[in-house]
Amino acid sequence: MSRVFSMIQPSGRLGIGHYLGAIRHWEVLQAQEHDCLFAIANLHAITVPQATAELKQHSLDLVAFYLACGIDPEQTTIFMQSDVKHHAELAWILSCITSLGELNRMTQFKDKSQNTKRERIGAGLLFYPALMAADILLYQTNLVPVGSDQKQHIEMTRDLAIRFNQTFGETFVVPEPYIADTGSRIMALGDPMKKMSKSDQDSNNYIALEDSGRLIQKKIMRAVTDSLNSFCYNPEQQKGLANLIDLYAACSHEDVESIVARYSGGGYGQFKKDLAQMVSGRVEEIYANYERYRRDTAYLKEVLAQGAINANGIADQTLAVVHERVGLLL
Repeated sequence: MSRVFSMIQPSGRLGIGHYLGAIRHWEVLQAQEHDCLFAIANLHAITVPQATAELKQHSLDLVAFYLACGIDPEQTTIFMQSDVKHHAELAWILSCITSLGELNRMTQFKDKSQNTKRERIGAGLLFYPALMAADILLYQTNLVPVGSDQKQHIEMTRDLAIRFNQTFGETFVVPEPYIADTGSRIMALGDPMKKMSKSDQDSNNYIALEDSGRLIQKKIMRAVTDSLNSFCYNPEQQKGLANLIDLYAACSHEDVESIVARYSGGGYGQFKKDLAQMVSGRVEEIYANYERYRRDTAYLKEVLAQGAINANGIADQTLAVVHERVGLLL
């Protein structure tokens, strides 16, 4: 049985991109009876400043959203990253075989640090990839469901696994990325040149899982297309329309060719209306489930407690081997 691992940061509002690009595929993998572990990445979250109370709140919010989107704690291990201390310890060990050059070349570090004075950049942001590698390798992961923008991190994780195995002896499974054909990279509704992000200052650019149906419909109807009025899938010349078709395909589980065939010959109006209705209906269903789970804080903590027991059991075994290989175990 293949082991699957992934996680999301509890750093604010969850967006439709998280659902379509990640959690929806987690649910599919769960149904295929993989051994799945899905964490709340609260250690990653503190690489940038977080308010203590908000971090706690957002962490429980995220657990409730996992459950609302169909992740079943009876089938899947759901846990808080910080509840498994091995993540931080293995990250330190891996950082000792990671070069500064590799870390400096990571796109995410360059993106997040470019507008910040160097002395104000936390070292955690630079060493983020080593922690991410530890997250994955700790569980002897076979498949890592990620968006296409995270592929660089998975490549580095693979490099570190191979390097460790070659230096200290066979220890880690070398993981493979699992990047879905649709939904892995949904772009901003108002600017299809950049990825949809919940941190976007313009709230019209993203769809949050707590947006009302009416608000979602307004955002989609205002979304950028083009002036060509030709319904076809051309990501180079019609980026806005292609982005909306990708969104439709991800939500409907249909292929792009079928969608284009259905709306070809017409304008964009009916397509946008149908897309808005479909997305708003799904989001409203998720949010109703989320509210039901979020009211039961005791149950959410129970899910995390059991998940931590399961995750620690696997992590103990891996770290014991790592200690022996490196020479930390006498």
